[in-house]
Amino acid sequence: MIKKLLIANRGEIACRIIRTARKMGIATVAVYSDADAKALHVRQADEAVHIGPSPAAESYLRGDKIIAASKETGAEAIHPGYGFLSENADFAQSVIDSGLIWVGPKPESIRAMGLKDAAKKLMREAGVPVTPGYEGEDQSVERLKQEADAIGYPVLIKAVAGGGGKGMRKVDKAEDFEAALESCRREAKASFSNDEVLLEKWITSPRHIEVQVFGDSHGNVVHLFERDCSLQRRHQKVIEEAPAPGMDEATREDICAAALRAAKAVDYENAGTIEFIADASEGLRADRIFFMEMNTRLQVEHPVTEEITGVDLVEWQLRVASGEPIPLKQEELSIDGWAIEARLYAEDPASGFLPSTGHLEVLDFCGDARIETGVEAGAEISPFYDPMIAKVVTHAPSRSEALEALASELAHSSIWPVKTNLAFLVSLLRNHDVQDANLDTGLIARMQEELTAKPDLSDRALSDALDWFIRESTDFDQKAQDLVGVRLNREPQNEFRLSVNGTVQSFRYNPTPKGQIFEHGFRDSLEPDAQFVSIGGHMMKITLPRFDSGGAASAADGAILAPMPGKVIAVDVAEGDAVTAGQRLMVLEAMKMEHALTAPFDGTVTELSAATGDQVQVEQVLCVVEPSDD
Repeated sequence: MIKKLLIANRGEIACRIIRTARKMGIATVAVYSDADAKALHVRQADEAVHIGPSPAAESYLRGDKIIAASKETGAEAIHPGYGFLSENADFAQSVIDSGLIWVGPKPESIRAMGLKDAAKKLMREAGVPVTPGYEGEDQSVERLKQEADAIGYPVLIKAVAGGGGKGMRKVDKAEDFEAALESCRREAKASFSNDEVLLEKWITSPRHIEVQVFGDSHGNVVHLFERDCSLQRRHQKVIEEAPAPGMDEATREDICAAALRAAKAVDYENAGTIEFIADASEGLRADRIFFMEMNTRLQVEHPVTEEITGVDLVEWQLRVASGEPIPLKQEELSIDGWAIEARLYAEDPASGFLPSTGHLEVLDFCGDARIETGVEAGAEISPFYDPMIAKVVTHAPSRSEALEALASELAHSSIWPVKTNLAFLVSLLRNHDVQDANLDTGLIARMQEELTAKPDLSDRALSDALDWFIRESTDFDQKAQDLVGVRLNREPQNEFRLSVNGTVQSFRYNPTPKGQIFEHGFRDSLEPDAQFVSIGGHMMKITLPRFDSGGAASAADGAILAPMPGKVIAVDVAEGDAVTAGQRLMVLEAMKMEHALTAPFDGTVTELSAATGDQVQVEQVLCVVEPSDD
């Protein structure tokens, strides 16, 4: 058995691996960049080694530094987690060539499944059904356009080396193909250093079903049943659950058997996932489920499989990497209950899910859910890495119970001031179609406006907030007189004012009767004269307004501000150009994703202060559009 393990990753997956390693009596070594010097995974590990500056390309993607850190600390093995170097066959081979144990599949298996076009050909030969499409070597725009036209729109462009939703574009009509291809290739090149693509037929009622597989060096391969990952946004998973709703035993047997054939075709060892796309227009049927790709690593969503099987997949990884056989046989594995996972991100749904960064003043989870996180209150959400705050997982006897438990956990959690998708997740979990398992990968896009709507604070909520201030402050009456302009000894129904997230709101005050519990959850802020209220996951900061302090400066109408720090990678207009509402003005790259900035209305570009290649800061004015006179 491995005695000392280096974890070539960060955040919640590094903490997750440390937890299992400690349970097994294995010492752990963390690696960290400048940005992560005080990170949770660094403090939880037995040792930690600094490997470079904050950008991943100079730290977590430097295989040579990671191997050197293993040698320096005497670690016998390297666990890559997921992302970064986890599916890099050359790095895996370098680890093995250095005399270290690689906690993952063989490099040749990674290579066989690493390029989606080659993997599809291999799967056809193994008798695994694949999605209709084009995986040819001719990558010219003309040939790709010709093949897309032949497949029929809509089609999906996918980077052959892609993953995590990057380098993917759905194209609905022929005239949009070349622009989508250009954007897809640019993103794929930046993310994977490979801009080759393949084409797939877009399935109109798609469900994303995947099967967890596991192999060892003794010729054993098992599956641990399926997961449903259909609730996605921009091809990135948001909610995952196991088992898949609507999956009957016959279909489960067929899809799991196909997954085992796929794993055996590449002589697979350690943890892996076979991903399928299902045409669910007539329910889940084996003859309408197609292979998409294989992820040759531990998946982000592995906790839901652990919850329904009672298996610790990281422990299995470490045992198998040490040469042991898989601990359980196929007939010893079974499904117990239902598990659901939500990915909690630092992002702003109200602004198109743009990533949010900054200091986490409050991070408070409320109850019994399984929390997988790599941050805590007081931490910084950096712009350098994936903006995940936590994975929140519930397990219950039934799907409806697991859904409600997860929605309740999220609704009563508190995060501030970093913007998150907390309320969006609550709305999604309580959506009627989600509750009824009417799922497909386009559900979020269709219902995004409904799912991201902000609640209005009622007079009752604001009255409760005012009562909270009264209870918590011995001199509130004087503060109310000085700052609000009324006294509390007047009759009820007086008009009061409170500041909610910096905006003053008026309301009719109705005191909460003595002994009555507040309808909403409140908690104190670290700042004086401030508190938080959470309504369905929507976190709001309530303060006493100070009208003499002046308003916050804001950009004039038509000013296009950088929504986050990033790099300008395309500028589509020049000063003096006439533009129409919604027209793309420029593209900003941040957190490994592209974000198009568009004109807010018809008008003329009167100022252009950013050029391709510029590094810009949050709220920097990049462009000004003056509205048309008419």
